Amino acid sequence: PTGNLHSSQAKEIMELFRELNQQGTTIVQVTHSEANAAYGSRTIQMRDGWMVSDTANPELQPYEAVKQ
Repeated sequence: PTGNLHSSQAKEIMELFRELNQQGTTIVQVTHSEANAAYGSRTIQMRDGWMVSDTANPELQPYEAVKQ
């Protein structure tokens, strides 16, 4: 979603996604950007069509209602 944007605009978009997620909206983003991936509470890495890792970001907690 941020590929052709100035870096400050890209950051605004990612912050908007974070706010929406904190309000309960699920965000699924496919990206090559490690900076964008760092916004997620969970990162799944793919290689050649196969999942090679599934990592939770300990600094970010998923929306509380999802846990229930």
